[in-house]
Amino acid sequence: MNKKLNVYLAGPRGFCAGVDRAIEMVKSALKKYGKPVYVRHEIVHNKYVVDSLKSEGAIFVEDLNEIDDKSRPVIFSAHGVPKSVPEEASKLNLLFFDATCPLVSKIHKEVEQFDKKKLPVILIGHRNHPEVIGTMGQTNNEIYLVEKVSDVKKLPINKNDKISYVTQTTLSVDDTKDIVQEIKSHFKNVIEPKKNDICYATTNRQEAVKQIADQCDYFLVIGASNSSNSLRLVEVAKNYGAKKAILVEDVDSINLNIFDEIQNIGITASASSPEILVSKLLNNLKNSFDLKINEAHYQKEDTYFKVPQILKV
Repeated sequence: MNKKLNVYLAGPRGFCAGVDRAIEMVKSALKKYGKPVYVRHEIVHNKYVVDSLKSEGAIFVEDLNEIDDKSRPVIFSAHGVPKSVPEEASKLNLLFFDATCPLVSKIHKEVEQFDKKKLPVILIGHRNHPEVIGTMGQTNNEIYLVEKVSDVKKLPINKNDKISYVTQTTLSVDDTKDIVQEIKSHFKNVIEPKKNDICYATTNRQEAVKQIADQCDYFLVIGASNSSNSLRLVEVAKNYGAKKAILVEDVDSINLNIFDEIQNIGITASASSPEILVSKLLNNLKNSFDLKINEAHYQKEDTYFKVPQILKV
């Protein structure tokens, strides 16, 4: 008889509306224009998703100059791009479509608005993340990147100057709150975004992990190592009581023996990981353990972003 294992499933989990829309845009472009369709950068940070789109005819590039056939359509990833990218695409006469998540586009517009008011902009985010590169590329003026609380006092801005701030959409809600507090206590005159910049899906997935983390000996976050929202979920699980929390990039390669000595595991999938990977992981576990699956009732997310009409067949 198999050993019993309690599984706590976080909810909500998995794809958010921005990721759904970006993937649908690639699929719609393939239907409408045939193969290949080029995608600048991984459409979302998930190997399973990228590999399945490659198998359907998508070619992923990091730079527009890598596109061999300039007559083929190109799609920009959900993370957003600097303004220089569509400008370059226009110069190359490319047919391009922008799959930037609308919640990231909102931040780009905020930067533009602050720019018009000649306000210095502080961006709370992670250096070199594509979303941060895209946001910093919305203005020719300086944007000051802040990654942690201690960065705030080092900023070369006068304390009495009026300043503004925006944040990356996939940050830790708790860490960001601390940095915002520091900005407000350090600067006398702070203009805030009209709405919280951290996206609803990031917040919901972190809250769901917080609810169950302290019941778990092991917490598994299905996601990618270059995915900000995945890494934040691992941090949240650790900070809220899980004895161990790990990122699972490949559900088939996880060594199930690590669960032999424990009773309770938590599972979630990041906003860029499909639900099919959760099902695969549960099936793998069922082969070795007698599972008791606990899933709390939760409010289903109803946010939906439309694929642009021009891509409809």
